Amino acid sequence: KAVVSTQSTGEQANFFHAVYGSSAKRYRTGSSSGTSNKTKSDTPYTLSSEPPPSPSGRKRHSLTTTDGSPVSTPGTGRSTSGTPTGRRTVTPGGTGEQRRLLTDEGEANLPLSSDDPEFYTLVVEAERAIEEGILPERIYQGSSGSYFVRNRDNLTIGVFKPKNEEPYGHLNPKWTKWMQKMCFPCCFGRSCLIPNQGYMSEAGASVVDQKLDLNVVPKTKVVAIASETFNYTTMDKARAKSVKFATERFPDTLGKKMRPGLPPKVGSFQVFVNGYKDADHWIRRFQEEAPPEPVKEHFQHLFEKLVCLDYIIRNTDRGNDNWLIKYDKYKTDTPEECIFVAAIDNGLAFPFKHPDEWRAYPYYWAWLPYANQPFSARTRNLLLHKLKNLDLVKELLDELHKLFKHDKGFDKSLFDRQAAVMRGQILNLCQALESEMSPLQLVQMPLLRIECDSRSKSSFIQQFQDKYPFFSSC
Repeated sequence: KAVVSTQSTGEQANFFHAVYGSSAKRYRTGSSSGTSNKTKSDTPYTLSSEPPPSPSGRKRHSLTTTDGSPVSTPGTGRSTSGTPTGRRTVTPGGTGEQRRLLTDEGEANLPLSSDDPEFYTLVVEAERAIEEGILPERIYQGSSGSYFVRNRDNLTIGVFKPKNEEPYGHLNPKWTKWMQKMCFPCCFGRSCLIPNQGYMSEAGASVVDQKLDLNVVPKTKVVAIASETFNYTTMDKARAKSVKFATERFPDTLGKKMRPGLPPKVGSFQVFVNGYKDADHWIRRFQEEAPPEPVKEHFQHLFEKLVCLDYIIRNTDRGNDNWLIKYDKYKTDTPEECIFVAAIDNGLAFPFKHPDEWRAYPYYWAWLPYANQPFSARTRNLLLHKLKNLDLVKELLDELHKLFKHDKGFDKSLFDRQAAVMRGQILNLCQALESEMSPLQLVQMPLLRIECDSRSKSSFIQQFQDKYPFFSSC
């Protein structure tokens, strides 16, 4: 399964200057150990004539960027009248992955704002359905606790994935993952990902999707919901029972100060898409009965948008069972109305380093025949000018930073490493689109990271991957 790169590191480094050459000011050498070499001279070099570094070498570029002003993001909840508010009940405390995501004052520390009334209406409808006894239903597939959320008409409207029921979460209801974590810790988890951050990864993929106008990820945000069907500790259940008894017994005193019920769980809420099936189902059908040519061209464009999304966020879990296709061959008016693609299950993305230990976590769409075709002009026109815009890339990273920092386990240094991986992926994708490569050639390009220089906010360090995983096909 070994493949040979279609681009040398020298060509890759020169492309960096071709894309961002107008912003580059100076070039200085760096050490290959991952830290800046302060003993090197700062004498400027000619960018176009400087030889490329070794795969483990580093380059430092000075780029002009625009600083974005921080925007405060209020928390949300739901008032008794059903309208979004900023109040929530405090969840039990703890340390590490059990630390609460709500403040002591009861303010929900969530990256939601009231700029999306349609999504808010959906969440409020789900909460009202829970109050009327229409509870979320656990999804038994997968390695974490996830739930189908329904409205008062008993129709599925979303998928909710609580933070503390993820594979690393202390309340994961899947006993098989618990056994794997307890008995085989060396084979559990993915060392390139931040533990227990899947719900933020789900929402982050939606941010990237909307920022780049890909429109392949169902809208996903972080919310807080409580339900009896969620997995709670015995103490939470006992406390909820005691509070319910106290508020019913003393409604004029305790009833006004305490909120009955289980504590809300923070997690990702993704809008449910109807009429879709696993990609594997339709890909097999297309091999037996090919769709019309206009439909094939539109599907190729949708597939390429999925490829670009996965590559930018470095999705480590994209099989043919976690992206969906909806196809109605009887709608023949326009291709855009008969075939759609939805990228779900984005919780294992945004690594802080490229996989470099046992498994490579490849993109399984790279083995599909659609990956052998060069990127279409339609895809290049959609993305190339955006990805070459340094200000837009910085805005995208700022939005992800505002999202991720709401988690109590947020680490700025780890986020900087996540951003470095994303910048490297974006640079590779720019080169692939510019050179009219195929998705298969894209994944064969040398891996790199572009880190911010600690000595200058406008300076970046480019470093190529010099360590690769033992298994390259799994």
